[in-house]
Amino acid sequence: MGIVTVSRGSYSSGKEIAEKAAQKLGYGCISREVILEASKEFNIPEIKLTQAFEDAPSILDRFTHGKKKYIAYTQAALLKHLTRDNLVYHGFAGHYFVQGISHVLKVLIIAGLEYRISTVMERDKISKKEEASRYIKRIDEQRRKWGQKLYGIEPWDPGAYDLVLNIDKITIEDAVDTICLISGLRQFQTTPESKNAMDDLALTVKVRNFLIDVKPSVEVQIENKFVYLKPDVPISQESEIVNKMGEIMKTIPDIKGIQVVK
Repeated sequence: MGIVTVSRGSYSSGKEIAEKAAQKLGYGCISREVILEASKEFNIPEIKLTQAFEDAPSILDRFTHGKKKYIAYTQAALLKHLTRDNLVYHGFAGHYFVQGISHVLKVLIIAGLEYRISTVMERDKISKKEEASRYIKRIDEQRRKWGQKLYGIEPWDPGAYDLVLNIDKITIEDAVDTICLISGLRQFQTTPESKNAMDDLALTVKVRNFLIDVKPSVEVQIENKFVYLKPDVPISQESEIVNKMGEIMKTIPDIKGIQVVK
């Protein structure tokens, strides 16, 4: 039992590898569903959210809720699936949302430019290599900007992953077999402790979303389903945070208790 996140550059066969790995493992497989679910919470039509995902992140600044809510709702949508376990997620920044969860195997699929040019020319019917190369480099730059500006990460930093596969050197089938083999190692199996950590992370995100517009801002920490709220400034008993505590308990029934701490 476990979870695999597959990140990839454009036109590097990452989607195909993720889907085949999920099938071989007997896991579920998701990707675009997360954006669809986040778009409902974000109150933005799917097409606009997808465009924002593909363009530079500054476009989100023009939306009513901004980048903070985009991240919060996308993470909440993803974690809702991941808490069920036995899942492969392929998509941008999946590894970013599950940092610290031991039973998640974080995979990066890379490919050389020539491989990707060949793929995009065949798939998108682009006849000129120069045009295909410019197209790929533009997408790469957009994703790099997303990673750095929105999440503060470098998308293709190998240090952020447990496994990096270069499909210039191996076949798609080899990549699938390797993912399945590594995911079966003891350290990537779900344990009661890692399951609790995932559940606490999902609850943390739910509470953060509930308090996302509350002033003053508050840091949320959860241990064994007990919530600790740490405001960035001292608060009174009449503060909005205190008033929301009862609503949180009613809205998120899995929580065992809630406390404001200094």
